[in-house]
Amino acid sequence: MSQKIIPNLWFDHDAEQAAAFYCATLPDTTFQLAMRYPDDAPEWQREFVGEPLVIDLSVRGFQISMINSDDTFRPNPMISFMLNFDPLMFDGDADAARARLDKAWAALSDGGSVLMPLGEYPFSPHYGWVQDRYGVSWQLMLTDPDGDPRPFVIPQIMFAGDVQDSAREAAELYTSLFDDAALGMVVEYPEQTGTAASGSVMFGEFHIGEQWFSMMDSNVAHEFTFTPGVSLEVHCRDQAEIDRLWDALSAVPAAEQCGWLTDRYGVSWQIVPENMNELMERPGAYGRMLDMKKLVIADF
Repeated sequence: MSQKIIPNLWFDHDAEQAAAFYCATLPDTTFQLAMRYPDDAPEWQREFVGEPLVIDLSVRGFQISMINSDDTFRPNPMISFMLNFDPLMFDGDADAARARLDKAWAALSDGGSVLMPLGEYPFSPHYGWVQDRYGVSWQLMLTDPDGDPRPFVIPQIMFAGDVQDSAREAAELYTSLFDDAALGMVVEYPEQTGTAASGSVMFGEFHIGEQWFSMMDSNVAHEFTFTPGVSLEVHCRDQAEIDRLWDALSAVPAAEQCGWLTDRYGVSWQIVPENMNELMERPGAYGRMLDMKKLVIADF
């Protein structure tokens, strides 16, 4: 699968430990060190010099970047990851799929918090939502092999609080910014349900290229909101694409830093060139990046 957008997860000094945990917990998962903190890191990062900065995690081919930093940010359930345990992954054996789901659930819930208990629901015979020991949220679902095929990992964006009932509007914005992107299935709340208005999104999907996302408007109030604990990194072909996406998405000037921005709904994005790893190998590149807001390729 071609993946335009890479979710980034923020960890408090323990990204490498978390990566090993996910490899032991999730099927077909591997990780590799992508970048260490350089010797010329600024004073406020001196404790990390030589330590992992970015770890690349692959979950059945789905790429996630893990940022090793401090406790400034933490992931929360506003952006979670749906794991579709399709019996077709296990030679059509539904019992094997359920057993593998149960094994992952036991590990993810150990030291974590159960948000929706594992059990039978109208939309799945076996489903649960859990926030693991690192704060990352996962929705595990036994899927119907006769349904439309979906990737094993699908990020889900939940809209609540100040951006309640914005799921459809946000998805329309995001799909308008990319080639070969569109809304998929949208299931509406038929009537006011808790905090969700009639006609808002109970469950919806959209895709950007081959990559699928889901979205929902929460029907309960939450104390948390979007943070850079989970951000969406876009790999851009050139400076023109960086400029276009930056202008379309950035809505909080104070949040602009090192290629990071916050959009009108509070979602954090990283708008970076697709050859970012190559650029970062240039002498002094790390310091120059820290001085930028929008990344300018020529300034590396």
